[in-house]
Amino acid sequence: MKTLTKELWFNTSKPREFINITPTIEDLVRESGVHEGLCLVNAMHITASVFVNDDEGGLHRDFDVWLEKLAPHEPVGSYRHNVGETNADAHMKRQIMGREAVVAITDGALHLGPWEQVFYGEFDGGRRKRVLVKIIGE
Repeated sequence: MKTLTKELWFNTSKPREFINITPTIEDLVRESGVHEGLCLVNAMHITASVFVNDDEGGLHRDFDVWLEKLAPHEPVGSYRHNVGETNADAHMKRQIMGREAVVAITDGALHLGPWEQVFYGEFDGGRRKRVLVKIIGE
């Protein structure tokens, strides 16, 4: 069995941002030499997410608006978590969008459906955060 473990680091300038990390993950799959297996992509911070969806700007704007309706940033005083912090909404947004994605590797490549891409979702930007990529297989 072959394995590869890498950490990707992000420090976004915006409080909320969606970054397509598919090309980076594809490079890591090639580097791993895994022909058949699985690729775990895991946000290692509680206010960030990894998810699979379409890379379309209108959809990303819709996500942003939808998430803000479900877990609005303001008023920060409405959250119990925000005693000394102002990111309770970011924790909730991460919970909605998910912690990780697992993608099959087939014939040495990510086995994604039409239009599917892997994204890093940031909900409390301005600090350095990491994503774990773990690839296993033959």
